Amino acid sequence: MLPGNGKDDVEFAFAARKHLLEKRVRKILGIVFGCWLGGLLLAAGADTFLLTDGTSVSGDVVKYDDNGVLIRTPGDTYTNLTWTVFSQGALNQLAQNPKIKPFVSPFIIPPAPARPKAEIKIKEVSRLAEPPKAPLLAALFSSSVGLVVMFLIYGANLYAAMEIAVFRARPAGMVVGVAAVLPVLGPIIFLSLPTQGEPVAEPVAEAETPTMAVPGAAPAPAPAPTLVQPPGGIHIASSSWHPATTTEKAATQVFHRGQFMFNRRFFETKFPNFFGVVRREADKDLVLLVKTPRGQYEVNRITRIAANDLHFEVQHGAARQEVMVPFGEIQEIQVKHKEA
Repeated sequence: MLPGNGKDDVEFAFAARKHLLEKRVRKILGIVFGCWLGGLLLAAGADTFLLTDGTSVSGDVVKYDDNGVLIRTPGDTYTNLTWTVFSQGALNQLAQNPKIKPFVSPFIIPPAPARPKAEIKIKEVSRLAEPPKAPLLAALFSSSVGLVVMFLIYGANLYAAMEIAVFRARPAGMVVGVAAVLPVLGPIIFLSLPTQGEPVAEPVAEAETPTMAVPGAAPAPAPAPTLVQPPGGIHIASSSWHPATTTEKAATQVFHRGQFMFNRRFFETKFPNFFGVVRREADKDLVLLVKTPRGQYEVNRITRIAANDLHFEVQHGAARQEVMVPFGEIQEIQVKHKEA
């Protein structure tokens, strides 16, 4: 170098030093850029594994054994994970490595085999032919079930006719016969009729007293009526009046089960005078004879009556006692004079 001015030497030295400094700065920047680029490439080449809790982990597999795997994350940290925390997708991803597959295979659940699609075949079945349309009665008589139903209805009709005959005190043969000819309508007709009462025997007429007549004599004049003044007014009474005899007493009335239905209404309508403690003069000497399977009761008074039974006051020796008799046990009732 040729000697020159001192000023030029200083500038030349400064320029050389600046050039050397720039060269070093470029080298440091290149090293930094290379490290950054290497980190990017390393992160781009790391694998991402999905865990069972929904999170994921990225990194390279460093070590693996029967218990789990050691992964190095991009932050240059290490983490140990067991095989059970990996999802099935992550286990299949790790199994792609032939060296890791023997450790991962026991934890992989094989997919269920595809079920073949079943083919539905519709087969024709035999169906019952619908019966032809017909009126109700014709349809009932054309089938076995209808015949059974009609037979049951007809039997119930005859049974109802027999019960109505007992209830209305009608001849059972007549009522059942009408019901056999006119089903349903016949029993309704007899049920609408009033109950037929048992005919009461007429009292025996008093025998006429024979008289002795003298031939050729005039007939005896009829006795003149006499005036009798009982309490309460004046009445004309025949002089031939005499006290009532046994033949003038009321005839005995008999009521049999089957001809009459013994219930509360029957006693209240037939024997209302037997409910009072004091009876009228006309029927105070009448008594009831009630026959039951347990025996016969001579009833003086009906003390109580209910829906299914009634209580009688009967004479037992010198004392009177009350007995209960169900309506179903009464077989016969007689109403007669106590001296008859």
